[in-house]
Amino acid sequence: MKPIGPTNALYPMPTTLVGVTVDSKPNFLAVAHVGIMNHGTPQYLSVGLNKDHYSNSGIHENKTFSICLPSENLMKKTDYCGIMTGKKTDKAALFDVFFGKLKTAPMIHECPVNMELKLQDVLSLGKHEIFIGELVQTYADDSVITEGNINIAKLSPLLFDMASKKYWALGEPLGDCWNIGKELKNN
Repeated sequence: MKPIGPTNALYPMPTTLVGVTVDSKPNFLAVAHVGIMNHGTPQYLSVGLNKDHYSNSGIHENKTFSICLPSENLMKKTDYCGIMTGKKTDKAALFDVFFGKLKTAPMIHECPVNMELKLQDVLSLGKHEIFIGELVQTYADDSVITEGNINIAKLSPLLFDMASKKYWALGEPLGDCWNIGKELKNN
């Protein structure tokens, strides 16, 4: 093994569109730095944003945000939301926007999965803020549901890799979690 320095090797990550209301208007930004904070109820998710982002003020003001999962077919619009600022561009005009229970966490009909979150905590980490939200509701299009669960193959999530600076897609499943390793039990 060769040391390569403190390189984050957790990519690829799902590319998401984070929705916020800023100055009473919906705004979306492309974010791959999202995380699952725990399992169980309540469920907490996190989003890491540079402190300079226009959207941060909307999260602080409304105490809400959304995490929307675009499919591969939304690659151009998602990328656009990552390269344009909401200060000067109405990125919400690209989408059919809807609101759920929280009323200030905009979501996108074209994204097959949308999650609305209520802000629980904000961590300051250097030039970034980590917004931790309680998952209040998940909305999923029927086209990506199989037996009551989100089918990742039908979702076709858009994946982001920092090293190659490219978007990627899923491949075929390799094995069953919490099962394939049982083959090693008798060795």
